[in-house]
Amino acid sequence: MDNEGTSGLHGDDPVAVTDRAMPDVKELAAIALQRTRMPMVVTDATQEDFPIVLANQAFLNLTRYGASEVLGRNCRFLQGAATSPAAIAEIRAGLQEDREINVELLNYRKDGSAFWNLLHISPIHDDDGRLVYHFASQIDRTDFRRIESLEASEHRLLLEVDHRANNVLALVDSIVRLTRSDDPALYAASVQRRIQALARAHGLLSQRGWHEIPLQETISSQIEPYGATRALLDGPDVMLAAHSVQPLALFIHELAVNAASHGSLSKETGQLQIKWQARPQNNGFILEWQETGGPPPPTPRRKGFGTLMTEATIRRQLQGSLYREWSDQGVRIVAEVPNVTVSR
Repeated sequence: MDNEGTSGLHGDDPVAVTDRAMPDVKELAAIALQRTRMPMVVTDATQEDFPIVLANQAFLNLTRYGASEVLGRNCRFLQGAATSPAAIAEIRAGLQEDREINVELLNYRKDGSAFWNLLHISPIHDDDGRLVYHFASQIDRTDFRRIESLEASEHRLLLEVDHRANNVLALVDSIVRLTRSDDPALYAASVQRRIQALARAHGLLSQRGWHEIPLQETISSQIEPYGATRALLDGPDVMLAAHSVQPLALFIHELAVNAASHGSLSKETGQLQIKWQARPQNNGFILEWQETGGPPPPTPRRKGFGTLMTEATIRRQLQGSLYREWSDQGVRIVAEVPNVTVSR
């Protein structure tokens, strides 16, 4: 269209202009379009496929295309593999219905790098109401999206840290409440050993980025201070979910302390066998702790050192079951724990 024709073009909003500037309004509008830092294009709505007929420098800077590579093309060349089909459909529907469009979508520069584009499209009509052009502006929202993603990740991290801290504090609370001794020194030593057991479990989790931990590694870390070389470990590769590692470590610790103080590990002839089997049907496992060759079991049979703690961790915290059996050969303990394993 020539300059006379363009005088009949109009958008949806009136233009604020003084009488002094009115004679220069076309030139001023052209300068504003070129010098603004907001990327803008105009497409010809009278031609098939709406080719670009005007693009400002900000648009070329954003997309990294040259003017000759942009003019005459439909804006879809900015779309790529990860551009949302829903966003494309929203643009298509707005164009067909001759209405304004506001949509955020992923676009691509000439070098293949992606950017988030907050796209606004407005129809431009002539005095007869005929659609002649589309005006489109783009706002690069990539940095905002990155900050938004970081904030969301930080929020999830804070929630996870809070959850882990609460779990540890619950275990510490159980340790303090359930530790029993009339001797202050023995009480302090018991609490200290249990906190150290939690610390060893925490170390395993930290080393592996708070992901799943092998059950065998969890067991080994807790029995090592009390005679791991005399223990036979036998079981398949079972991976523990992070949330279950510390309570299970505390459970193993209690059994190991009891074995070292009163059971098979308190005598050189004693033996300890630990076996486990996975239970895929409930994402759990069954663990059998068998002591032989130790001192005779207590008579009458009674709950010994650490029993309250083992029951608290298995039954209450992990919603599992616990079975004990004493014989002349030693003690046998069977624990079944659901919903603590991770499939590989």
